[in-house]
Amino acid sequence: MSSVEKPAVPVHVALIMDGNGRWAEKKHLPRTSGHKEGLTAAKDIMGAAADLGIQYVTLYAFSTENWKRTEEEVGYLMSLISIHLRAELDFYRQKGIRVKHIGDLERLPANVRKEIIRAQEDTASFTGTTLVLAINYGGRDEIIRGIKKLALSGETDNLTENNFSSFFDVPDLPDVDLLIRTGGELRLSNFLLWHSAYAEFIFTDTLWPDYNRREFLKNIKEFQNRKRRFGGYLVRQGQKDE
Repeated sequence: MSSVEKPAVPVHVALIMDGNGRWAEKKHLPRTSGHKEGLTAAKDIMGAAADLGIQYVTLYAFSTENWKRTEEEVGYLMSLISIHLRAELDFYRQKGIRVKHIGDLERLPANVRKEIIRAQEDTASFTGTTLVLAINYGGRDEIIRGIKKLALSGETDNLTENNFSSFFDVPDLPDVDLLIRTGGELRLSNFLLWHSAYAEFIFTDTLWPDYNRREFLKNIKEFQNRKRRFGGYLVRQGQKDE
């Protein structure tokens, strides 16, 4: 952990956890085994992020498009999410991890909604890393739902980027600094479209269950060596533009 400079770590890291199914198929296992192993990887990465002092980590757990998968696989994923949220409270408490949800909560099964709400309530006072779970999430869907909330509020005068973002699922969620996608695909897949406007991207061929703390730290180091301009002057990692 000493090879990563804490003052220069990204504020918000987002992860597209891709490759669970292919990992299982390569090992001649059912796809569900890949999802289960993927949870172990997610816990490892969250532990590393908390140790580094990264303020926000968003995990793409289940997209609005994932409902197209088989009923059996969707049911297993919903059960896995519910069980995980119930089982990991001690881990969240130990690491000071606060849980938040991003996505359309209403379409989720009642038991999953219950566990998400409970996890948010039980960890609300924790002051470490905020884990944002993107469950039944789509970037376009979040923007559309935000527009509907804005229209209902009547607060359409003097609209700015800042006050529009207050209608998103997590109003105080900062922009993504680093977005990592595992599994070898080179696309966003409708993930955090608004928040990723100036994100740095890292794509790795590693399948998610094989992605580990060592590779995560390597990716953080790569981010620290990037030069970010935000459309203007050079901003080095860990420094403010002056």
